[in-house]
Amino acid sequence: MNGYAERILHANLESGETREEPFPEKWRRAYIGGRGLGVRILQDLVDPGIDPLSPENVLVIATGPLAGSGLPVGSRYCVIAKSPLTGTLSTSNSGGKFGTSLKRAGYDAIVVHGRAERPVYIHIDDGKAWIRDASDLWGMTTGETTATLQKEMGDPALSVACIGPAGERLVRFAAVINETSRAAGRGGLGAVMGSKNLKAVTARGNGRITVADHDRFTALKREMTEKIRQNPISGEGLPGFGTAVLVNIINENYILPTRNFQTAHFPAAERVSGERMAESILVGKMGCHGCIIRCGRDVEVDGKRTAGPEYETIWAFGPDCGIDDLAAIVEANNLCNDLGLDTISTGSTIACAMELSERGYIQDDIRFGDTALMLDLVQRIGYRQGIGDELAEGSFRFARKHGHPELSMSVKRQELPAYDPRGLQGHGLAYATSVRGGDHVYAYLIAPEVLGSPEKIDPYSSEGKAVWTKTFQDLTAFIDSSGSCLFTSFPLGADDYGAMASAVTGYNIDAAEVLRIGERIWNMQKIFNLKAGCSRKDDTLPPRLLEEPLTEGAPKGRVWEREPLLDEYYRVRGWDLEGLPTAEKLREVGLRENGVAIP
Repeated sequence: MNGYAERILHANLESGETREEPFPEKWRRAYIGGRGLGVRILQDLVDPGIDPLSPENVLVIATGPLAGSGLPVGSRYCVIAKSPLTGTLSTSNSGGKFGTSLKRAGYDAIVVHGRAERPVYIHIDDGKAWIRDASDLWGMTTGETTATLQKEMGDPALSVACIGPAGERLVRFAAVINETSRAAGRGGLGAVMGSKNLKAVTARGNGRITVADHDRFTALKREMTEKIRQNPISGEGLPGFGTAVLVNIINENYILPTRNFQTAHFPAAERVSGERMAESILVGKMGCHGCIIRCGRDVEVDGKRTAGPEYETIWAFGPDCGIDDLAAIVEANNLCNDLGLDTISTGSTIACAMELSERGYIQDDIRFGDTALMLDLVQRIGYRQGIGDELAEGSFRFARKHGHPELSMSVKRQELPAYDPRGLQGHGLAYATSVRGGDHVYAYLIAPEVLGSPEKIDPYSSEGKAVWTKTFQDLTAFIDSSGSCLFTSFPLGADDYGAMASAVTGYNIDAAEVLRIGERIWNMQKIFNLKAGCSRKDDTLPPRLLEEPLTEGAPKGRVWEREPLLDEYYRVRGWDLEGLPTAEKLREVGLRENGVAIP
């Protein structure tokens, strides 16, 4: 089938058996692939009330029809499971080449069941799959794991997605790492792999990815390439300075969270900016398979060449921890990649501990600006050593244990990223209502509120923000399911994604259908979370962001205004005032017909 391998692999780690099944066409049409497919599978196989680290949790690794198609939109894949950090149905997205390799190896998705008695890895090779012993890999870093598997198979191009020591030790924000530096980072899905004794998944194959309408596909490839290159964000800013181009922009708008969100302006931001990186340590650019943006950074510090840190990583280990040492931030990034840690949650949890310490709420001497200690804590978290064992539970559980959960800058127990919502009413709404917890890429309202894409809107106004948030959430759900990169949404719109998906799959997908599919996926995740115990009270921000106004710059005096934003959002979503999707809404998006029980 055009755009698809048409097969889903099931791996039962308890029995050691694998089987495959067709990817149902009705699911392809309703959920596209990637995130949507994973969410649909979990809806059938996972009881929302289970412990996420129990064998009953199911882990899905899935890609979409646009990944590896030849369109200039990258090659993304998603990891989907119930999150041990948040308890929500979480999905985490990564780039590189693994998504393409999985499809060329013969599968659109892998569904992992149960728990192996001892460490194993799954190897997929041209339509065949094996569950193999990984005892000798257990304890290795992600880089060591990747190199060892590539050497054993005599294939330096072998795609490897694996966990490091953090995932093995069930750190609640452990990541899945592919190509040694690409991360499915958020939600702790690396810990789910660790709980299953699954060290890695490897994939290679020579399967051909075909398209339905070659002439239309060829024309769209030229058209999308031109749109991406002509857009100032995707054509200039991201290729020139990577995502770190945002450091100075966000700081100049006084919305760069500093010292655990105590302020929103970092005086030394320029020292850790994309511009400083470009002039001091940048030696090259990197990009995901099939992507022409090439926003990845290749840097060299003290003779060591590595992947450079993204904007969120720079912020988490820099301004949020009161640190302006770019070399130290690069080292922290490398540690997280090796250990298999989400950089956002790691840095944010350390920043939370710094504030707790400075306020005298914990005895440990952990101070803002202490670079050496910050690096030491990353290591301790990854191996659950000393206080790192407590921090490995995430900032909310750590702060709650010490009597001050309000100092955890998280939503649904997932640490917030690098934008202060007190100066961003729409982005704050996206944070609060995210179905996977504190998050920026489920609806990147920074685009219109700060960058003016697709148009500039007032970041301080609540007017119209519910509609903007819903639209971005639904569009992103489709993008994640298609296997393309979110950064292409700067120059492209729903009509473009529909046209590309139609040309590749042969289905008739217009802009309205793109958003309808995204809305279906969003509602399905919401239903799972409601059954897992989430409610209206969880759709909020930390008290600091609701009660303590900003003190500097244009957003001075502002807080995030939860009411009446949340009521308006629920109304726009077609939910009741408690945030429950109505029967009418579920019928409208086709979930009743797809077998999902209405809560």
